[in-house]
Amino acid sequence: MRLEDKIAVITGGAGGIGEAAAARFLEEGASVLLVDLDAGALAEVAARLGSNRVSYHVGDVTKAADNQAMIDTATERYGGVDIFLANAGIEGDVVSLLDYPEQRFDELMAINVKGPFLGLRAAIPAMRLRGGGSVIITSSIAGLTGAPRLAPYATSKHAVIGLMRSAAKEFAPEGIRVNTVNPSPVNTRMMRSIEQGISPDEPEEAMQTMAAGIPMQRYAEPRDIANIMLFLASDESAFITGSVYMADGGSSA
Repeated sequence: MRLEDKIAVITGGAGGIGEAAAARFLEEGASVLLVDLDAGALAEVAARLGSNRVSYHVGDVTKAADNQAMIDTATERYGGVDIFLANAGIEGDVVSLLDYPEQRFDELMAINVKGPFLGLRAAIPAMRLRGGGSVIITSSIAGLTGAPRLAPYATSKHAVIGLMRSAAKEFAPEGIRVNTVNPSPVNTRMMRSIEQGISPDEPEEAMQTMAAGIPMQRYAEPRDIANIMLFLASDESAFITGSVYMADGGSSA
């Protein structure tokens, strides 16, 4: 029970990685608050998880008040916050940088960058009250490389690495650790959207091409990513902060 008596808040909790992380955290003894915009999807995930130690909170990560409300909710229901998984994110559109709508760019940056920033501002004071904690930000392999026709997405995933490294140095003396997990393609709704954007007529072909470019010859499954997040959430990673954890099947080797 690596997370016994720990309390975790997971944004993007209705998505594939969020649900898989919640399942692993629950298996290891944590209490989990799932956060997302879609109340119906959250209720479905909570029902599938089937635990009396999971609940959900509807909130918008782009709003400071909603971020504070999710931390307050976790504190009221469970007693505090030890783990904050800043996992909410969108892929945006698959189009040339020259054709990318400005409004869509602003929306993506608000969710993918401002969201984790506001989440850290709300979560860290609560972690101080618990004597420390672990923050995990979901970045991407696109946080270290370029991504043609996904420039704003790649920009956002680069940005959260800078946020992570800065927060890691600032709060390390207080026992608050901050790291990123950087997946290559994961078998989730997001990749179905990207595949469709790359090849509207043959999305399956786009999937096969991308999988073939990964040395392990497959996409990650959400649980593959959740296992790394579990390690970073646990005391097994007590001396790890400021690190970028690649989960990419060898793509960045």
